[in-house]
Amino acid sequence: MAARIDHLVTSGTFSLDGGTWDVDNNVWIVGDDSEVVVIDPAHDAVQIADAVAGRTVTAVLLTHGHDDHIRHAREFADKVGAPVHLHPADQMLWEAVYPGTRPDAEIADGHRFAVGGTELVALHTPGHSPGSVSFHAPELATVFTGDTLFQGGPGATGRSYSDFPTIIESIRERLLTLPAETVVNTGHGDSTSIGAEAPHLQDWIDRGH
Repeated sequence: MAARIDHLVTSGTFSLDGGTWDVDNNVWIVGDDSEVVVIDPAHDAVQIADAVAGRTVTAVLLTHGHDDHIRHAREFADKVGAPVHLHPADQMLWEAVYPGTRPDAEIADGHRFAVGGTELVALHTPGHSPGSVSFHAPELATVFTGDTLFQGGPGATGRSYSDFPTIIESIRERLLTLPAETVVNTGHGDSTSIGAEAPHLQDWIDRGH
């Protein structure tokens, strides 16, 4: 059975810098009928475990350490018996949710995760947070960008640990260099494609967000 992408949306809150907002998050499940990885199991561990439907979860991959993406990651990982992976540059965000602990494994740029006959390659794409990572699945013509690139532009850079020039560099050098037909599956909202977003880079730079 070929690898496929399952998608669900979960709802909850995001808190940072003293504010809290209601958010809907995309959860991505990549694999086949026997094994999967789960990207950003947000808000509802039970709902996501139900969607996994008994398949072996080989890894929980976190695109970054903001609490809407990680607050239920440990609960989900414990439920399915999988290790949690996060880039070490977001350790301070992890500790804001899980004080005095570390994820099970660190993600490094170029790290490859094989699952269900396909492979995801970690691309370090800082800017939204220092440890933001995108996961490129070449065989599926897809990249999972977390909160780095959305339909219509970059992720937010107005809060702690974020930087607009850095996210622009990540998008320009790591994402817009992917094939134009690559589907962009995001952390929130609708999917898009590299080809649809690439022509607008200068517009984003000019507007400053």
